[in-house]
Amino acid sequence: MRQRVTVVLIARNGGEYLERTLSALASQTRSVDALIAVDAGSQDASAQMLAAAAPTAIVTVPPRVAPTFGGAARHVIAGLDAGDPESEWLWLLAHDNAPEPHALASLLAAVEVAPSVAVAGPKLMSFDRPDVIAEFGRSMTRLGASVAMVEGELDQAQHDVTEDVLGVAAHGMLIRRSVWDDLGGFDPGLPTIDAGLDLSVRARLAGHRVIGVPNARVLSAGGPELFDRPTASPSRHARIARAAQLHRRLVYAPALAVPIHWVSLVPLAILRSLLHLLGKHPSFIPGEFAAAFAAAFDGTVFGARRRIARSRKLGWGAIAPLRTSTATMRERRAQQREAEASGGSFAEPKIGYLGGGGLWLAAFAAIVGIVVFGPLLGSNSVVGGGLLPLSATFAELWSTVGYGWREIGTGFVGPADPFAAVLAVLGSLTFWNPSLAVVVLFFAALPLATAGAWFAARAITRTPWIPLVAGILWAASPPLISALMSGRLGAVIAHLALPWLVLLLLKAPKSVASAAGASLLFAVVCASAPSLAPALIIGWVAWMIARPRGVARLIAIPLLAVAMFAPLVLEQIRRAIPLALFADPGAPVGSVGATGWDLALMSATHGLNGWVPVAEALGLPAGSAYFVVAILLAPLGLLALLSLAVPGSGRVIPALALAFLGFATAVASAHLLVTAFGSVAVPVWPGAGLSLFWMGLVGAAIVSLEAIGAADREGRVAAFAAVVAPITAVALCVPLMAGLLAGESPVAASSGRLVPAVVDAEARTMPDVGTLVLTPTGDGALVADLQRGSGATLDDQSTLAATDPAIDAREEALARLAGNLASRGSYDPADDLSTLSVQFVVLADFEPLEAGDTTRAERSAEAVRTRTVDSLDANARVIPVGSTSFGLLWRITDAPVAESIEGPSNVGTLEGRVVLAVQAAILLLTVLLAVPTHRRRRHVRETMSDSRATTFDEETDD
Repeated sequence: MRQRVTVVLIARNGGEYLERTLSALASQTRSVDALIAVDAGSQDASAQMLAAAAPTAIVTVPPRVAPTFGGAARHVIAGLDAGDPESEWLWLLAHDNAPEPHALASLLAAVEVAPSVAVAGPKLMSFDRPDVIAEFGRSMTRLGASVAMVEGELDQAQHDVTEDVLGVAAHGMLIRRSVWDDLGGFDPGLPTIDAGLDLSVRARLAGHRVIGVPNARVLSAGGPELFDRPTASPSRHARIARAAQLHRRLVYAPALAVPIHWVSLVPLAILRSLLHLLGKHPSFIPGEFAAAFAAAFDGTVFGARRRIARSRKLGWGAIAPLRTSTATMRERRAQQREAEASGGSFAEPKIGYLGGGGLWLAAFAAIVGIVVFGPLLGSNSVVGGGLLPLSATFAELWSTVGYGWREIGTGFVGPADPFAAVLAVLGSLTFWNPSLAVVVLFFAALPLATAGAWFAARAITRTPWIPLVAGILWAASPPLISALMSGRLGAVIAHLALPWLVLLLLKAPKSVASAAGASLLFAVVCASAPSLAPALIIGWVAWMIARPRGVARLIAIPLLAVAMFAPLVLEQIRRAIPLALFADPGAPVGSVGATGWDLALMSATHGLNGWVPVAEALGLPAGSAYFVVAILLAPLGLLALLSLAVPGSGRVIPALALAFLGFATAVASAHLLVTAFGSVAVPVWPGAGLSLFWMGLVGAAIVSLEAIGAADREGRVAAFAAVVAPITAVALCVPLMAGLLAGESPVAASSGRLVPAVVDAEARTMPDVGTLVLTPTGDGALVADLQRGSGATLDDQSTLAATDPAIDAREEALARLAGNLASRGSYDPADDLSTLSVQFVVLADFEPLEAGDTTRAERSAEAVRTRTVDSLDANARVIPVGSTSFGLLWRITDAPVAESIEGPSNVGTLEGRVVLAVQAAILLLTVLLAVPTHRRRRHVRETMSDSRATTFDEETDD
């Protein structure tokens, strides 16, 4: 009996491909018997092109009736005259399925010799690359996931032995009309992806065979999900594929298992969302939940189950041999990874860290660090300037994060500084002694600085020696050395993180992992140096404008920083002092303000980083120091200016913009007075802005050095510039680096105690014992600080306390107590001592400001100290204990029993739990996205159809 073939050609806006498809149908060696042309709501010339082909019939299907290929085929075939269903075959084609001349003949030849075959599928070839297999055969894993047996491979007849398959694609499918009618056609719940696979599975369960015909080739410009649109994003494809898988799972499962599968839909969506985060596909997560909820309320499941029950003649074991086993999937993934790792020729490799000298530079910097910070060797902690020890235990360290009781001064409940989280992470590295991590950081700062700058410079240059120059310049940065010597830990961390932040921002438009890493570092820099936040936000916005295609990855970079700062922002706005958000975290430090000339010469305070005292010690006028510093900065400055005249504006403009933002930040910081040291208002430390200023200058200098190296054939000029700039930068920092060795730096080694040994021993039995610390200042004032237990720690510090202009009742009592204890009179301190629960009084030594204090200030402080000693010695309620390393110590007689005034912990209130939960959730998601999951390489591949090499970067991961 002669077989009759009816072609159902469905088109929607397919004018780009339709003419070739119609021509290919007319050229078949075995002509078709009927051509049913279907216009599925085209808005281009597809309808006219179908009519011009003189088909047997033209059917117009509105998009709302049949919006997809499967829906249109189901709708149209239901209205066709059946004739003899046993001898009639339906050939389903889309507008982009142009068959080769022998395609239909090959398909019919395969089914005619095997009467048991009811469905046959051709080898779908790429429309743009006819020698590449787009798809040939489909299968399922044991868990029901659809698997393309062959996809994206060069056709070398390696799969021509394939015959029996579990399923074939809907496009190009040849199916017996009687089988189509018995099965009910495509499942309405699978309008696109897996429609052909599901129909093939049902055909096999009904006792029929499904085969792939390798000699029948049909072109395809895309899968069924592309039928109604020109493109489909990876996230849309993943959503449709997951929805199809869940639908089939509910349809194929035994009746008793359906409720279990239904209940597991949302939990599985949550689990798979975490896997998507690890796989750097966060855009798949909304589709995951959309597919889960669509499957949960899928009204087509019961109809599909009835159709299977009505047509099924075989058990599910009949298709088991055609499923893809777990071992096979594992092998396929391994082969794919191996092909990705070895395929193609690699472009010129980047400079290696070891081979390029980066590791040797870091080792040399480590040796310099050991020499410079030698007095800190063997210590448990570092104190002085803005430094205090960290909490003694891991639990105490993390208890200061979030929202809760702040153990500083008289104490209060409020949000912690984001810097507390940075300190918690840092201290956790040496969890047995958190303060030791700060000591380690001092010795690791210089090598870490060289490493960060080296990798950042390598990203913008291929010249081997330039990253070394950048590493030296960044490690010998005056802002970094000044921050280390004055104990400004936040500025140190920000300086070390900035090069890595820039490096990840460069990669972020193409990489989710890099964008997440940039988000982490963005939060770290803002938390460590809040004054940099405006500049970073401006840079982030500019980078999104410059890279519009990467906006989807760049847009969320500040999210973690926003979550960390939000509680603090709300509190400072409530207090009507929003500018206090830029206050430096850590212990308040007094300093002499820097002038505009000081900032231009890279000095965050008056004194030009120690050069003014050096000039005065040599008997030279102070102005000579400005001349010397300007000469030492000249090589770097000239290289930065030269960058304006050399090629490479794409790198010069961002670098100089960073320099401008950094200098503007430094100037603004020097004029922003939001904290006080005693009675003296001190500005925000401008050194963080100078770090950004220095980074911009170094970036511009790199561009100049590369241009000089390319133009200088003999290399003498480039070598001279590459040597002079780092040497003068190192020389610029010599007075600073000598400060700790000469004993002129406020930073010093410490055992970790902040109170005298007597008080510390008392605190072991009474953790809330109160110690009143009195410190004379150079302006004749007396600073009163109330310490609890073993003393305040660095992670206890809060900018809320340092910037709060209001004074509560307990602070008034503290000021009254300190003032009266330091003056003779009839004042009875009993009530205030009881209110504040004070048992000890410590009179500390005078703490001069950084550079610029005069003998007059010292005399004034000494006068205050003498008066206070006389008053305390004459007070009957105070008993002198003696001199300690922290100052003179007195004990209060008949001291009240220390009462706990501690408030709720960071998990003790609803606000605390909410803040911690939100911040922890965003941090966890960011970390999961930032963790690299596989190595990425840069390849240069040569295509088969074009001898030109195509370079692509495999760092794009969603």
